Amino acid sequence: MRKFIKNISPFNNRTDMPAAMLVIKKLLAFILCFAAGTLLGNAVVIGAMIVGGKKFLQGETFTESTMELLGLYAMAGMIAASVLYWKIIEKRNLSEMGVTGRIGGLFVGALIGTVLLFVCVAAIMLTGSISYEGLSKDTNIPMLMLMLGGFIIQGAAEEFLCRGLVLCSLKDRVPMPVAISASTFVFTFNHWGNFTGSEPKYIFSGVFCLIVISCVFSFLTLKTKSIWAACGLHSVWNFCLCCVLGLNLSGSEGASTALINMRSVGNNLLNGGNYGIEASIIADIVIAAAAVLLWQIYKKNNTERQA
Repeated sequence: MRKFIKNISPFNNRTDMPAAMLVIKKLLAFILCFAAGTLLGNAVVIGAMIVGGKKFLQGETFTESTMELLGLYAMAGMIAASVLYWKIIEKRNLSEMGVTGRIGGLFVGALIGTVLLFVCVAAIMLTGSISYEGLSKDTNIPMLMLMLGGFIIQGAAEEFLCRGLVLCSLKDRVPMPVAISASTFVFTFNHWGNFTGSEPKYIFSGVFCLIVISCVFSFLTLKTKSIWAACGLHSVWNFCLCCVLGLNLSGSEGASTALINMRSVGNNLLNGGNYGIEASIIADIVIAAAAVLLWQIYKKNNTERQA
């Protein structure tokens, strides 16, 4: 038992163990970095409130939009925790984590995310389950720019943890389906709390969407040998859904300021109800098709390199 505990401990960089034990070890590393990053982020938020003269111990905080913004930027703590873990505990180069110099992948991922979101929303609009109500008249552009920066950090934080820390550390040591499954598991687990209060049908559809979008992120990472494309797609999807279209994001209401006024028409599986389009069966189909396409591209390129 002592040897088992020593092997799966996330505080060493041993990899000479069965695949199942190595997966457990990386899942524990994810939990460690997530917890450490959350603590760092909360410290930043508390520090900001103290500097801002808020008596947070008495429940005094900034406005809801400001606290949301602080929460997004505080996720930089998770990036810091995962990078420090990789360098200090894993003792590996950041390039092995997918943090390469090919940062242009951010823009490739952003383009893919924009197209993917447009197709999903357009398809749902054709069913009449989402309505377009015109451009917003009181858009706060400076706040939107700040939110964009926050979502860039938020998307990157999740990708550093799920794709960098888990997928990239496992892909060369265990069968690829196992590495992708482990990455998908932690990604889905990380969003599970967003389903609180949702009806079972939306939970089922939403979890399926999390699985297939996680596969999209993983296949992009494998195809580009970098996490930047996944970061770009993740960040742009969240920002555009919330701050450009004003639609619900993973169970949370759209941002207080958005460029466009769009609203769900009723609650149904076509628009995902209160959870948002990420629980829509239409989005499930579109994103699943994208995942299959990316997997086929990755397999084809991999086969050609081995030939």
